[in-house]
Amino acid sequence: MKSDEIKALFAQFEQASAEFEGVECWSARELQSLLGYSKWENFSKVIDKAKESCQNAGEKIAYHFPDVRKTIPMPKGAEKEIDDILLTRYACYLIAQNGDSRKEQIAFAQNYFAVQTRRAEIIEQRILDYERVKARAKLAETEKNLSGILFERGVDDKGFAIIIKAKDLAAEMTSVNVQAKDLYGVKPIETEHVDNNLAVRNMLLERGIVPEELPPAEDIKKVERKLKSDEKKALKSL
Repeated sequence: MKSDEIKALFAQFEQASAEFEGVECWSARELQSLLGYSKWENFSKVIDKAKESCQNAGEKIAYHFPDVRKTIPMPKGAEKEIDDILLTRYACYLIAQNGDSRKEQIAFAQNYFAVQTRRAEIIEQRILDYERVKARAKLAETEKNLSGILFERGVDDKGFAIIIKAKDLAAEMTSVNVQAKDLYGVKPIETEHVDNNLAVRNMLLERGIVPEELPPAEDIKKVERKLKSDEKKALKSL
């Protein structure tokens, strides 16, 4: 997620918040739109899962999910009352945790509602960490799939270790091409993997990025631990 996208979402979520009897809250109907759900029926199922999580955590559903009525405008100046729910920050967090994580809005909300300090730069850094952890998990899954494909095609553990020494960035390309080109054995698959890495490297160099000159990132395990620790602290204060 890009910085400008994060800032835009931050502004939308900030504008949607209100205060009721001294408690920061959001309308479920407005949150539905912010999280990218077009139908209330689908979104209400996510709310039900969030309520269940709330109850399992020993919190009061009635406090975090109070039912209210909302008046909306209709054609020709008419008005209509519909069901709505006032959601605390904690309720919004649980909804985000039970939502469709493939949606960018959900990924943003998971971090936005977990951070008490409402500063865009703090949320942006947390999202960058979150996306890095997700990317590493996806890479691990890609390597696992590639390992299975190579084993089926006559490459043992030693051969796989040789192949995987090439940069991980091209692993998914190799996984696809091994099957598309019907490759077998260590040598042709190793060549394919190296070619993919060279192609990726050349693309980076063309964009002015020299991989070996990039500063080392913080250890991924530390990032995971930090995210979990921050989340526990945030939930205690909600």
